[in-house]
Amino acid sequence: MVEQDTIRLLRECDAGIHMGISAIDEVLDEVSGNSLKQSLRESRSRHEYLQDEIDHLLAKYRDEGKDPSPMTQGMSWLKTRAKLAADPSDATVADLMSDGCHMGVKSLSRYLNQYKAADETSKDIAKRLISLEEELDKEVRAYL
Repeated sequence: MVEQDTIRLLRECDAGIHMGISAIDEVLDEVSGNSLKQSLRESRSRHEYLQDEIDHLLAKYRDEGKDPSPMTQGMSWLKTRAKLAADPSDATVADLMSDGCHMGVKSLSRYLNQYKAADETSKDIAKRLISLEEELDKEVRAYL
């Protein structure tokens, strides 16, 4: 049970990080302010660092991880494009990032509770990812 919950939690973290990095990549070229752009780049780097840790652990369990569902990715892309077409401002980017962070925190918290038997290393990664999302949410609030 421990190994199964560990792999499942790591897969969900993997999918969440993919969504986070993809969301940042989608909006980065739209940002005009240097400080917001820098915050997003730094957050992306921290996500990539955690991604490497997750990849290493998944490889240990001989698992390839999990990509976000195509439906989720498509809906995210559509929402981003529509909002930026209507208002291509840093405030819109901040709003989109904040929404994404909230969704990430909510989902990861649910998985952390769902996979209680996961090992402490994978739980720690999930908690650090939640922390990254909360930190980015706080940073982008200044641009709302």
